[in-house]
Amino acid sequence: DVQSAGADWLHLDVMDGAFVPPITFGDNIVKVAKANSDLFLDVHLMVDEPEHKIDSFHKAGSDRITFHVEATHHAHRILGKIHDLGIQNGIAINPATPVSMVEALLEITDLVLIMTVNPGWGGQSFIESCLPKIEQVAHWINKRGLPTLIEVDGGITSETAKRCRNAGATAFVAGSYIFGSSDRKKAIETLR
Repeated sequence: DVQSAGADWLHLDVMDGAFVPPITFGDNIVKVAKANSDLFLDVHLMVDEPEHKIDSFHKAGSDRITFHVEATHHAHRILGKIHDLGIQNGIAINPATPVSMVEALLEITDLVLIMTVNPGWGGQSFIESCLPKIEQVAHWINKRGLPTLIEVDGGITSETAKRCRNAGATAFVAGSYIFGSSDRKKAIETLR
């Protein structure tokens, strides 16, 4: 299991079949993960109108809920609501979304998730044009002295993680890389 292999978090992708074509699971899987793991649960909502899902995923045991800026007109309100529930929040952007969409949210978010593949399917290749986005968000965060994390998700390997880290990323989602490895512990160590 990834906990004994040294993972810091368990990143759970929730897909509704509307914001992205696949459908994965609902809050019941988060409940099961919470009951069976001590890992921090990093829940990534790839759903339309995420404001309608926050309460159920909070009650299920999420430690952080991240949603897409493209999926709602109410990002400020949702980020505030998540904090009001006493857990961490995050805002995600797709590869084609201008990074400026998250700039005004940096002071009120714990994490910016920069998708480095188009969301919905695992095993895709890293999109190189996302590196300048990471650099820009890191610049804004550093300039303002914020504790905001930068997470990257998609096509992450030991090599792409190194490039993302050099650009300013601080957290890495590497599902295919870790779960496709015969030695998960070693795979996780190479990402550090």
